[in-house]
Amino acid sequence: MKKKILSLLLAGVMALSMVACGGGADGNAPTTETSGETTEVTDMKVAMITDSGDITDQSFSQTTYESCKAWAESNGVEFNYYKPESDADESRNASVDQAVADGANVIVMPGYMFAATVVAQSEMYPDVKFVALDVSAGDICEKGVGEGYDYNPANWNVTDYYNTENVYCCTYQEELSGYMAGYGAVKLGYKHLGFLGGMSVPAVSRFGYGFVQGADAAAKELGIENEVAVEYVCGGQFYGDADITAYMDTWYSEKGVEVVFACGGGIYTSAAEAAVKTGGKVIGVDSDQSFVINEFQEDLTITSAMKGLATTVNTLLTEIKAGNWSNYAGKIDNLGLVSETAEENFVQLPIETTQFGDGFTEDDYRALVKSMFNGEVKVSDDITAMPATAITVSDYGSIK
Repeated sequence: MKKKILSLLLAGVMALSMVACGGGADGNAPTTETSGETTEVTDMKVAMITDSGDITDQSFSQTTYESCKAWAESNGVEFNYYKPESDADESRNASVDQAVADGANVIVMPGYMFAATVVAQSEMYPDVKFVALDVSAGDICEKGVGEGYDYNPANWNVTDYYNTENVYCCTYQEELSGYMAGYGAVKLGYKHLGFLGGMSVPAVSRFGYGFVQGADAAAKELGIENEVAVEYVCGGQFYGDADITAYMDTWYSEKGVEVVFACGGGIYTSAAEAAVKTGGKVIGVDSDQSFVINEFQEDLTITSAMKGLATTVNTLLTEIKAGNWSNYAGKIDNLGLVSETAEENFVQLPIETTQFGDGFTEDDYRALVKSMFNGEVKVSDDITAMPATAITVSDYGSIK
């Protein structure tokens, strides 16, 4: 039922067309009107291509892959997955070429790195529908403009750089679920927090800066600003390894970090391996990662900062099959809070597995979401600099 409600809300969000790079839906759901009759698509063939991640990352790529695969199986549609040979635009474009050669006419592409593909190949394959997750207008402008781009997307017209007839893009307001996680952690009594990002890409930064803002807000409410600290670093990759685990060992065992928000696909493995040695905790990302993180130790995960990847995939594929692509083509949506009801949003914490306690109950969480939706609690999406805080935040850059 929850997925159906989210799907309906997503269909409502798709009402605003992009005119300039700086525009887009704000996460509140306007009404979409469907004009004319539609014809169900009967020859649909779906492909998914990964960016630098992998379909076993237990996070962004895997959630997208599993959602595509499950939808295709339940709808009797052919589905294939492609992994580029290298982490380069040319390799991602080559995977698109191969998918099209294999007959794909719908291609799902998760990750901002596919902006270059949108620019290079949407015109090349006008009969293919591209669904680009986590690709913003600014990402497209950067690749489309090239040298001379001033990183101010409002100064450019995004429609000049790709085919709006066959592309749908969306981003997520990750700063909001990051805020929820940081706020909840401090309210639950954790005073020494850590943020371990994957690569310092926009989505990771939004999660991280939201996390810092949430921790700061909770500390202020409790009057313990001088007692709360956040260690902040990115691993430089979206998977854990011995070097990153050793770094986390230092955080947990020597610095006294109590909980780490592991924000970068499979990088959670390094945080989890280190946490179990000291009784520390971990926060997951993108999807409810408690099921995989808790394999390291029972109750290791206090919560996960999630975004609605599965809902987006299910909605778009369903709408394409129903012949409603015209409602989505050319849109670049920014999905976030669409309701004061926690479960109906594209960014949220998992209610069933979050370790609520006296300091942060389920009712407290629901009240927080309502306050955020109503605008009483404001979270900045600015990632040009670390947010100003009353708590201590130590930014160590990147491990690699």
